[in-house]
Amino acid sequence: MENTSNDVKRGLKSRHISMIALGGSIGTGLFVASGSAISKAGPGGALVAYALMGIMVYFLMTSLGEMATNMPVSGSFAAYASKYVDPALGFAMGWNYWFNWAITVAVDISTVALVMRYWLPNFPSWIWSAIALVIILGINLMSVGVFGETEFWMSVIKVVTIFLFLGIGVLTILGIMGGHFVGLHNFTYKKAPFVGGIPAIIGVFVVAGFSFQGTELVGISAGESEDPHKNVPKAIHEVFWRIILFYILAIAVIAAIIPYSSSQLLGSGAQDVAISPFTIVFQRAGLAAAASVMNAVILTSVISSANSGMYASTRMLYSLAQHGFAPKILGKTAKNGIPMYSLLVTVIVSLLAFISSIFGPQLYLWLVAASGLTGFIAWFGIAISHYRFRRAFIKQGHHLDELQYHAKWFPFGPALCLILCIMVIIGQNPSAFIHFDWQEILVTYMSVPLALVLYFGYKIKHHTCIIPLDQVDVKPHDR
Repeated sequence: MENTSNDVKRGLKSRHISMIALGGSIGTGLFVASGSAISKAGPGGALVAYALMGIMVYFLMTSLGEMATNMPVSGSFAAYASKYVDPALGFAMGWNYWFNWAITVAVDISTVALVMRYWLPNFPSWIWSAIALVIILGINLMSVGVFGETEFWMSVIKVVTIFLFLGIGVLTILGIMGGHFVGLHNFTYKKAPFVGGIPAIIGVFVVAGFSFQGTELVGISAGESEDPHKNVPKAIHEVFWRIILFYILAIAVIAAIIPYSSSQLLGSGAQDVAISPFTIVFQRAGLAAAASVMNAVILTSVISSANSGMYASTRMLYSLAQHGFAPKILGKTAKNGIPMYSLLVTVIVSLLAFISSIFGPQLYLWLVAASGLTGFIAWFGIAISHYRFRRAFIKQGHHLDELQYHAKWFPFGPALCLILCIMVIIGQNPSAFIHFDWQEILVTYMSVPLALVLYFGYKIKHHTCIIPLDQVDVKPHDR
């Protein structure tokens, strides 16, 4: 069963990488939670928040792209933090990210049961979750090409839905569908376009940040790309423009048709899978089957997210083993290049987390809280790693034209990422600090002390230090 070379196989094409990142970042954050963003900050505030977060994500991806084309490895950014900053940072980032996605898989398979309840409310929920987990495990046990192809087609469903939504939305705004002209009246309705000022926009940063998480999967999948030097930069630019266009245009259409004060938007939280702004717009256009269709699309999105999560966490655990941060057996692969042991460990953790959601809901809530900010911590680490990589690259006498791909506007990009990530992390629940609610603070910000414990624990045990710039290994690596 084992592959003696212990290498994952490169089987991901350019279209796979683009759709893996796109599929990871377009899901319930757009289809469901976008409504709450509009209700909190108004149409203008939501658009500004998503646009700024989208720009940050672009710079983040160009930073990741510069490092990934120079050293394409599976589970990339933990390896980059280890090589360009401090091994302790790579250890902390890797384990945090693996834990985050392993828990996210459990959250997603629980959400599958919620979605299915729309059609079959009396059917045992755990059966749907079990079926979803078996399907996801089956996909991830096959070759990486099968995984990529599956993600491609599930993402296509989402993209087609968004195009249909935009087309029908514009026709509804113009009065061609729905019976009456809507126009842009709702952009100036009552306190619109900006509701709640800058604090509300910062609050929506949090929603937007969670919506865009998953774009970093471009870096995770770089090590399994057929031609990372060509495919990764191409995927970065494609994903950025698609995300910006899809999110910005979709939010503009929703805000034009549904006023920010509508009670229908107030219910659009991340778990309210039956209340999607997309469904409301389709219904106002006169499409009777809108709810069932959107529920099916949301189901596809949740399964796609779980599928991507299983892939990301497995590759991160494999990478940790490859770099000596996890037991060596987790760095072994099967003949088809799948890190089998890493996959099985991830499945077990996801399954235990799911079981706790049934028998120990309080423990489950703590697990979810512990993984909540991990994505932003990973983004923070990517920005620091790129800043250090570029400074070391120049300090050692290299020139930018030696790089296969280099990020523009350095150091503005990494600096913007660092600032906005800190704003998002602090902005999770600032009222908890104002009222000194320590339990709420712990639940909200648990990811941060966990990351610090991992970082300083490894640092103290192994006596690591920040690598001097002239000793950073910046030479290109094929794998």
